[in-house]
Amino acid sequence: MFRKLLFTAALVASSSAMAAPAAKFLSDAMKGDNSEIRLGQLISHRGSSSAVRDFGNTLVTDHSQAKSQVADLAQQMHVPATDAIMPEARSEEARLQHLRGTAFDRDVKHFMINDHRKDIAKFRAQARSGDRRTASLARQQLPVLEKHLRIAESLRV
Repeated sequence: MFRKLLFTAALVASSSAMAAPAAKFLSDAMKGDNSEIRLGQLISHRGSSSAVRDFGNTLVTDHSQAKSQVADLAQQMHVPATDAIMPEARSEEARLQHLRGTAFDRDVKHFMINDHRKDIAKFRAQARSGDRRTASLARQQLPVLEKHLRIAESLRV
C-alpha cells in the first residue's frame, strides 16, 4: 500500500508543471511571445477560414502586448532580450508552409490547443512561485492565454 501511495505521489509531482527560475521564465516567455507573433502572422495570411485568420490576428495583437510587458520586466531584472522563437514553433512554422486549406486550419487548431495548454500550466506554476514579479506577470497574462485556448478549441475545421 505504501509503495502504491509513493508511486502515485511521484507520478502527480512529475506531471505537474514546476515554476522556473525568474530569468528562465522571462526568457522562455519572450521566446513564446515571439513564436506566437510569427505563427500568428502566418496564420492570419494563410488560414482558409475567416475564424482562423482572425485568430492569427488575435495572436499577433495579444502576444505583441505581452512581449512588451515581458521585455519591460526582463530589462528591470537584467535579463537579456531575445528575438528567438521556441523550437516547436519553428517546426510548426515549417510544417504549415506545406499545408493549405482545411489541412492548414486543422493543424493550426491542434498545435495551438496543445501549445496553449502547456503554456497555461507553466504560467499557473509561475503564478504560484516565490518570485513576486514573475508571479504577478504570469497572473496578468493567464487570462489571455486561456482566451487563446478557448478560441483554438472553438475553431470549426
